[in-house]
Amino acid sequence: MRLEEFIDGLERDDESHKRRLAQEKSYAITEYLTDVERRIEETIQGDSLFGSTAPSIFVGRSGYPRVSAGVLAPVAEGDPADDYVTSGEWYRQGFTIDDVFQARAGLLNSTQPTDVHVADEWDGFTGVRREVAIADRPVDVEVDLEDTPEIDLSVDRVATPRGPRAHASGAQLTENPHVPRAVEKTLSDDDWRAEGAMTHLYNRGFDVYDINTILSAGALGQTRNRTLVPTRWSITAVDDTVSQFLGGSLRNAGSIDAVEVRRAEFLGNRFWVILAPGNWEFELVEMKSPGSVWNPGRGGYWIASDHEGFDGRTQYVEETAGAYYAARLAVLEHLAERDRQAKALVLRHVTDDYWGPVGVWLIRETVRDAVSTEPATAQSFHGAVAQLQEKLPIGSSELRRNSEMVAGVQTDLSAFLERNDQ
Repeated sequence: MRLEEFIDGLERDDESHKRRLAQEKSYAITEYLTDVERRIEETIQGDSLFGSTAPSIFVGRSGYPRVSAGVLAPVAEGDPADDYVTSGEWYRQGFTIDDVFQARAGLLNSTQPTDVHVADEWDGFTGVRREVAIADRPVDVEVDLEDTPEIDLSVDRVATPRGPRAHASGAQLTENPHVPRAVEKTLSDDDWRAEGAMTHLYNRGFDVYDINTILSAGALGQTRNRTLVPTRWSITAVDDTVSQFLGGSLRNAGSIDAVEVRRAEFLGNRFWVILAPGNWEFELVEMKSPGSVWNPGRGGYWIASDHEGFDGRTQYVEETAGAYYAARLAVLEHLAERDRQAKALVLRHVTDDYWGPVGVWLIRETVRDAVSTEPATAQSFHGAVAQLQEKLPIGSSELRRNSEMVAGVQTDLSAFLERNDQ
C-alpha cells in the first residue's frame, strides 16, 4: 500500500476525539479507592496478619542505597493476582487509564526499609521478596503488618494514584514457589554478570516484564554484587540491555530495501514508525499536547527528542527518558525477527486524551503493535515525513529543529543502492 493511500484511509474525526483534559479526566477512580479502603478493613485480621497471593514486588528509589522495598498483593483475597501485574496483557485487553489506575490502587504494598546490598541473603522479609520475584506465578504469602494500610483519596493524587501501603514487621511464604529452570541457572552461577543473565533469560522466552522483576529483587549478577534495583531503574536497565544485545546481533545484517511506515494509537498516544534503508540509526521525537499529562499548561506543544547512530549510546538520554528505551526495544525486536537493519524514526503524539500517566509499558506495547502491522511504503525517508506532516501537530520547520534524522541527509532507496555500488 502506498503511503498516501494509507493516510487517506485513516478514519478519524479529529473534532470528536480532541476533548479537553477537564472534560475527559475521570474521577471514577476515587470511588474505587473508597472501595479499596472498605476491602482492606474486611481483609485485615485482628492480629493485623494479611494473607494473600503476591504477584510481584516493588523497590523504591528514595534514600538510595537504603530504600523502601515491599511485596505487592491484592487487597482482597480471591482476586486474580495476575490481573494486577503490569504486562503486555494490559494492552491486548485494551485497558483504559481508569483500568490501569484501579489495578495499581488495588495492590497493597507491604514494605520494610532495606539496604540494597543483598548479595546471597534469602532469609526473612528479603528472602520472601526475592522468592516472589523469581517465581513464575503468584505466590501465597502472609505478611505481619505494623500499622493499618492507608491510601490517599484526595483528588490531587488521582493523577498518580498509589495503592495502600503499610509497614511490615515480617512475612512468610505459605507455599513453595515454582522457579523456572532458566532462573535457577542464573542464580546458581556466582560469576555470571547481570547483563549476560538478562539476555540468557530473554533468549529463553522471558519477556522484559519478568526480567525486570527478577533484576529488581537483586537476583541477577555476580553473587557478591547482587543488589536490589529500584523498580523504575530496572525497567529501563532491562530495556537497554536487551536492546544492546539485539542491536549487536544485527551489526552485520543487511538492510531493509524500502521505506516503511506504520501507525498505532493507544490511550491518547499516537505513534508513527518510519523505517528506512541503511545502517542502524534511531530517534524518538515526542510531541506533547498542552493539557496532556506531561504538559498540563495552556501553551504550545512540548517537544522532546533523543537520537543514536550506528554505534549506539554511551550516556542516558536527556529528554525522553524511559520512553526512548521502550520504543527502541520494540523496533529492534521487529528488526531482529527479520534479521535486517534500518534507520528508525518514531514519532509520538501525546494528545490531551492522555490525562494520567500509566508507565512506559504503553510506549513499548504500542510500538510493538505498530511494527507488527503491514506497512505502507514511500519513495524516500523525507518523502514519508513530508506526507505525514499534515497528521502531525507541529510544523515541518519545528520538526526539523527537533529531529536530527529529519534535518539530516535524505535516505532513500536509490541513495542506498548507490552507496553499496561504490
